[in-house]
Amino acid sequence: MKINRRRRLIRTFNLLDQPIRFNPFVFSRTFFMWAVTGLVGGIIAGGYWIVLEHFTEFLAEFQGWQVIPTMAICGLLAGLVIHFIGDPGEIHLIVNNIRFNKGKLEPKNNPSMILSSLFCVASGGSLGPEAPLVQVTGSTGTWLGKIFRLKGEELRSLSIAGMASGFTALFGAPLGGSLFSLEILHHKHAVEYYKAIIPALVASCFSYLMFALIIHLGIGATWDLKAYHYTGVYDFLYATLFGIVGTFFGWIFIFVVKFFKKIFEYRQFPIYIKTFVGGIILGIIAYNFPITRYFGHNEINQLIGGNFGLNFLILILVFKILAIAITVTSGWRGGFIIPLFFVGTTLGLIIHNLFPGVDTTLAIVSCMAAINACVTRTPMSTTIILGTLTGFTYFVPILFASLTGYFLAPRIPFIGSQSEKLVEE
Repeated sequence: MKINRRRRLIRTFNLLDQPIRFNPFVFSRTFFMWAVTGLVGGIIAGGYWIVLEHFTEFLAEFQGWQVIPTMAICGLLAGLVIHFIGDPGEIHLIVNNIRFNKGKLEPKNNPSMILSSLFCVASGGSLGPEAPLVQVTGSTGTWLGKIFRLKGEELRSLSIAGMASGFTALFGAPLGGSLFSLEILHHKHAVEYYKAIIPALVASCFSYLMFALIIHLGIGATWDLKAYHYTGVYDFLYATLFGIVGTFFGWIFIFVVKFFKKIFEYRQFPIYIKTFVGGIILGIIAYNFPITRYFGHNEINQLIGGNFGLNFLILILVFKILAIAITVTSGWRGGFIIPLFFVGTTLGLIIHNLFPGVDTTLAIVSCMAAINACVTRTPMSTTIILGTLTGFTYFVPILFASLTGYFLAPRIPFIGSQSEKLVEE
């Protein structure tokens, strides 16, 4: 029976390998591969999000001083998962595998990534779920590519499409997610992966559709910023100036991360000791400044509508940067894009407090764009994603700020593997 099933499977794939006859359209069998990748990615993202929401609600019951032992225990459990099941790696490993491992992302690390990131994100770490989703859906794209018997650039393209599907599901921006999956790989040589843009876009659209169906997601801005009204060409100058401020704090963030990385790597302790210590420190910060807890998806709206004073905003800015840096360097798992948007929001509000005549929305979005473009080297996708998340329909000022962050970024990128020259496969 097994031999017969195997033969039928082989015959099916042989049929898939054949071109569609009498097809008057552009799409071919590869379109269905991309669509399947997106649908599977959307299902994974939807399931992950539902579990994450329920786990977060459970852990959110622990308030006040209880947040310290809660985050410490969750950090310890995350470290034990990584220690015994396997290290899922970080974003630089994904970049390296796509570039140097023939586009293959290994699914074997997914259980460790899912479990460890759930503990880290749900308990209140300052990292978001975007990196775990990109890892899991990207490796799923690799797995599907092997099932479809793809090799070379086709397999790489399907892995990238899987990454885009995971990123898009969370941010709700198919075009932005597709571009991000290319830009994050190598900021100077994204053109080398241009063949993957259509697969990534198709997978992103189907992923977003499936994700929206699962969690009943509506269409609209995520963060409640005031409507922006264009006042003239000077707005582009303001966006650039705000972008310089955001970039400056992008540099600060990078150096703070390097500082804490040296501290946590000073002695070779097991990963679960580092995550446990990190959890204690993060718990203390969250106890004193509750709004710094979590990765910022809901907290950004609290900032915008909170009418906080200047001194409090400065403290939030300082301790949020510290919280993100400690979360990154102590071994906790997650992504830092939305936390950086939180930092950008705080910066924009500080600028508005100092200069009340400044348009708050323009200041916030410009700082968001610049700090993220500075750290991730993704100016195009950052612009589109922020336009979707904030409802800021005037893309040009955001682009000015994003390009400011990109061109004023440190020559040595934060994601180290972005600086390496791509070698021939």
